[in-house]
Amino acid sequence: MELVARLLRAMTDPTTEDEEFRTWYPDLSALSDRDLGDLVPAAYAVGRDAPYVSMSVRFRIEDEAKQRQPRYTPQACERMFQALVDGLPQRKWADLVVGVGALVRCTGPWPDLAGPARTLVEFLLGADRLGQPFALLAIGGLAGDDVLRAVADRLDQGRRGPIARDELDLVLRLAPRERVLLAELFDIRSINSSPVPPQVWERVAAVPACAGYARAALESAADRARAVQDGEIPFRADKAFTGDEVAALGHAARIALLRDEPWLPGLFDRLLPGISVAPTQAKSLPSQALLYEIVRAAQEFPTPELVTAIRTVRGIVRHAGVPKRLDKMLKKAEAALADRTEVALRLPDLGFGPDGVLRRDLGPYTALVTVTAGKAELTFEKDGAALKGVPAPVRRDHKAEVTELRDLAKRVSAQLVTLARALEGGFTVDAVHPFARWRDTLLRHPIAGPAVRTLLWQIEAAPGDWRTVLPEADELPDAADDAPVRLWHPIRSRPDEVRAWRDLLVERRIRQPFKQAFREIYLLTPAEEETGTYSNRFAAHLVHYRRMFALFRARGWTSSLLGPWDGGGSDEAVRTLAAGEWRARFSHALADWQGEHEIAGTNRVVFDRRGDGGGWREAPLADVPPLVFSEAMRDVDLFVGVASIAADPMWEDGEAHEYWVRAWYADLGESTRTRREALERVLPRTRIADRCAIDGRYLVVRGELRTYKIHLGSANIVMEPDDAFLCVVPERRAAGARVFLPFEDERLALIISKAFLLAADDAIEDESILTQIKRGA
Repeated sequence: MELVARLLRAMTDPTTEDEEFRTWYPDLSALSDRDLGDLVPAAYAVGRDAPYVSMSVRFRIEDEAKQRQPRYTPQACERMFQALVDGLPQRKWADLVVGVGALVRCTGPWPDLAGPARTLVEFLLGADRLGQPFALLAIGGLAGDDVLRAVADRLDQGRRGPIARDELDLVLRLAPRERVLLAELFDIRSINSSPVPPQVWERVAAVPACAGYARAALESAADRARAVQDGEIPFRADKAFTGDEVAALGHAARIALLRDEPWLPGLFDRLLPGISVAPTQAKSLPSQALLYEIVRAAQEFPTPELVTAIRTVRGIVRHAGVPKRLDKMLKKAEAALADRTEVALRLPDLGFGPDGVLRRDLGPYTALVTVTAGKAELTFEKDGAALKGVPAPVRRDHKAEVTELRDLAKRVSAQLVTLARALEGGFTVDAVHPFARWRDTLLRHPIAGPAVRTLLWQIEAAPGDWRTVLPEADELPDAADDAPVRLWHPIRSRPDEVRAWRDLLVERRIRQPFKQAFREIYLLTPAEEETGTYSNRFAAHLVHYRRMFALFRARGWTSSLLGPWDGGGSDEAVRTLAAGEWRARFSHALADWQGEHEIAGTNRVVFDRRGDGGGWREAPLADVPPLVFSEAMRDVDLFVGVASIAADPMWEDGEAHEYWVRAWYADLGESTRTRREALERVLPRTRIADRCAIDGRYLVVRGELRTYKIHLGSANIVMEPDDAFLCVVPERRAAGARVFLPFEDERLALIISKAFLLAADDAIEDESILTQIKRGA
């Protein structure tokens, strides 16, 4: 290929003709993965004193390789190792992970690399460069048993803790190809590393010795945690395990989680509390490091049992900072759980009856833990009559049982949160379940059932014949056991069908665990068709940055924190969708930094498709699957709508006042239109219906003293006739909060609360509100 030859020449022996590479940026996506594998060794061989053109091409090749999966012929592998050796005198180091990566991606039999492998390992041992231990072992094994043993002896001298030394023994027992796979996974990725190829974790988890070590290591950790709790090992804050052991246990946890070992739930129920709560009254943890490492493993290979166990531990840990960090990490784990549909919807029954109730007799009283669509609640009754609170005799005589039942209710509530987020996350992967499994393990499940029955489902009764059912209100159609079942999404239905389902939910007072029937949909606009590869739909907004950053985490987006430091002025929030096949990127930048008032400006949204080699390529918006596009844009709308300074009733910054006013008169977005539809159905059923009317973007409320307009987007209020602004921050538990809503929406609940307050404005006692109302009345 001419381009390959020109790039090779530019890196190895550039001519005047190659000077054009200073300003010419060829499309390297045209290179095949094998072409790229031929070029990477030459790129690595370019030294620091090479001509500018050579360095420029080198950096472009390395950047391309970091996004893709180069394929290396045996000859390219040989050149890669020779480049590593040749670079030693100048660099005084060699990136062994790059060499390991070439072997992992080799297209044929490995070449004989004993000579360069010996040179590399002996040099690094002599220079005490042991920062890539697994790659050292893998490449040392290629040089011969004597070199492998020498590497092991050196590493053993610095390996702290028996669990870490057991991992080293495991590596020595593995075959050369298995050691290479471990190095690809376990060593710190270098800046030049390509993404880990698909199936590498699966190949490692399938090795019997690795699976055996994983169980032994985790059992040993659980035993040590118990010994710390029992006082057999003295408690020292975060010293129950060494740093090497924490890393080794992280590897073991990932292997066991990927294998979905049946013994894991019980082990984590023992291990996590043991490392998270001191045996004394200290607020520190026996091993905060191991707790975080296991949560990181859950972010990669989550199971519902582990996510629930982490949520349970989050409620008992005493350290003030740990719950906040766990909350952030759990968002990512829950988002990843949606991609593991084979395990995501698995829930234990915990002794609950078919009606979703667990009953426990406590003397003459009965305790009931009742599962609803969104949570579990503990109540008490006597002789069939419901009681308020915990009866005094139960509180006195059954203290331990009450504590146990309260913990159970919290645990079940956590499981329901995990279930709801896994189901909702399945939208973009178009998750499908066999009818019989869905019916028996979800619909009829005593804990999952109440939530599952409030959702709309589509069952393929015959090829292409998808029938929508609401199990809470409908009979299930006859379907084969293997008939596909999927969640209904409004983007697949006609508007009249969507309206009919919304009416039914309100009429039957059915509250869904997440917004489904009232879910917003976002279709490609003419402006986006014109821009082609990016959307400006949510650009040019001013937002409270910290609030938006928190929403990124809550919705499974990743983003670096902005701030007044180098590189902290702008960033992209990124979310991967459709089982890793698509990702969305949302640009934003700091607009103002004033202590607590950190304001960011929003920019464009773009989409990338994953290529055959694993890298990302920017895609035209028209190529993005409609459901993927809609779900990503829905998140961005949420970020802007909730964090916008236009939704802040206390905002007084003069420079941004123009934006605030513009937002007040702007056309309604999708989320606000959905909120208006919900209000149109809910308000007529309230006692203030005759005082309320919806007028475009406002809810108009007629009080005794004045008439008010509540903005359906921001929930801000102005008063007629002069549109004077009214600042009201009502209690969230006000009258409006008790109105039935078919989904959870803080802004909608806030609007209704304000409507109830203003409809009876003559009963308001708050002087700060009354002064504002009477000033222009």
